Amino acid sequence: MKKKIVAGAVTLLSVAVLAACGKTSGSDKDIITMKGDTITVSEFYDKVKSNPSAQQVLLNLTIKEVFEKQYGKKVTDKEVEEAYEKSSKAYGDNFARVLAQAGLTEDAYREQIRTNKLVEYAVKKAAEKELTDENYKAAYEAYTPEVTAQIIKVDSEDKAKEVLAAAKAEGADFAQLAKDNSTDGDTKDKGGEIKFDSAATNVPDAVKKAAFGLEANAVSDLVTVRSNQGQASYYIVKLVSKTEKSSKWEDYKDKLKQVILTAKQNNTSFIQSVVAKELKDANIKVKDAAFQNLFSQYTQTNTSSSSSK
Repeated sequence: MKKKIVAGAVTLLSVAVLAACGKTSGSDKDIITMKGDTITVSEFYDKVKSNPSAQQVLLNLTIKEVFEKQYGKKVTDKEVEEAYEKSSKAYGDNFARVLAQAGLTEDAYREQIRTNKLVEYAVKKAAEKELTDENYKAAYEAYTPEVTAQIIKVDSEDKAKEVLAAAKAEGADFAQLAKDNSTDGDTKDKGGEIKFDSAATNVPDAVKKAAFGLEANAVSDLVTVRSNQGQASYYIVKLVSKTEKSSKWEDYKDKLKQVILTAKQNNTSFIQSVVAKELKDANIKVKDAAFQNLFSQYTQTNTSSSSSK
């Protein structure tokens, strides 16, 4: 799966830094000179500081500094480079173009990866504190043990309806139908066979739900799954067998641990709460009124002169 490259508005990153340098030195340096006029650092800063992209850059820069100081030793250059190369290979010959469209240089993208990994580390450590018996039991209630199923994936709805009718016909050979019609490369040659539980990430949620609701040898109705881009795929599911669920949640502790951690690490509110705590602990103060609401997504309290989160 390709990871999206988020635009960093890199060209605006120098705005805050440049202006800060100018103000610190007590001088207002010229950026542009022309006949009869100049554009100074402070003029440029005053014009762009309310720009949403500039606001986002300053927010990202603050988060980077805070997390680097707190967790910098927890992320290695090797990890960053491996993630960079993985993304580069995923985009292939289009990688340079994608970076340019996102307003990123190669070094800026590496820096972005590093910041993301620092935040991910902090979120993981915070998530581990959520491994309580109460949360284990809640995860257990929602957990369905492994089932063996057969699936047929078809990209055309009309074709899927034809295959569904054939799959539900008396004496149907589901495995052969999968081999002849499925577009799922991982299961096609195995007659559509696949094993998964409710924690599996390689099977669409709608397909899992359909399988869990079937009795052995039963065939589902058509299951529609849409990608993030809105493209539809159609699945037909046959349940082969179910695993009986143990009455003790402890029997699934390792699996449930991953369920809890993954849920927290993918929860936007939880991630924001982790970032908010780190910003609060860093005693962030906003000195320019233009950035008064910069951290509003991480705190419900703002003052006219400062923000603690």
